[in-house]
Amino acid sequence: MSTWLFDLGNTRLKFAELRDHAAPGETHALAHDDGERWLDGLPRGATACIASVAAGERRVTLLDALCTRFTRLHLVRTQPRCAGLRIAYADPRHLGVDRFLALLAARDAGDVLLVGVGTALTIDLLDADGLHRGGRIAPSPMLMRKALHARAPVLPDTGGSYAEFADDTDHALASGCEGAALALVERSLDRAQRLLGAAPALWLHGGGADALRERLPPHLWVPDVVLRGLARWQAHAFAAVPPRPAPAGDPLTLHA
Repeated sequence: MSTWLFDLGNTRLKFAELRDHAAPGETHALAHDDGERWLDGLPRGATACIASVAAGERRVTLLDALCTRFTRLHLVRTQPRCAGLRIAYADPRHLGVDRFLALLAARDAGDVLLVGVGTALTIDLLDADGLHRGGRIAPSPMLMRKALHARAPVLPDTGGSYAEFADDTDHALASGCEGAALALVERSLDRAQRLLGAAPALWLHGGGADALRERLPPHLWVPDVVLRGLARWQAHAFAAVPPRPAPAGDPLTLHA
């Protein structure tokens, strides 16, 4: 009876089968199409654990499709405490489930600064005791470019190469937007070291991270970090409360 893990983001769906040792297997990724052709590549199984930060309509579309392929669905939500993790937010609903699961994946790794680069740039600090010290959210370099282009169409929204002092507009845009992200990460690392008394490990993930990686300090590349967190959540949730058979015709279970 297979269990699958699903991470629905703003541009892609990533999923993997849960292995016996509570870790995700090979990661698959599907880009969102304008229609619903992307749903044709979904697997079938017994249980689906889903994390979603996508818009409501996209999330409902995925859940409807999974209802026809799985016996039981678990839509995971941010929890104030889980498996030794304690989040900093007073209202768990305000912390995106992707950030919560990334923190959960890093729970046993000591002091960690987690940086995700997708539509947004997110930064979260986790200490060795499992306490989330808080974080930051900013536009990603890609979103910065698109925002500038929307207000000033003469500025292209793609292209250019990073340089410390660029000699053309395309390169200046790439350098400015990527440089802003790099500076925010570097400042966060500096402040984290002052707060904790030692430099945290840097974990990096997200589809927009490639452009930054070669200019960042040594780091761990964890593109499947949300799926890793889902695997840890699943192991913790079902160790605490064994799943009951799903009512006929109602495969969805919500976890607050």
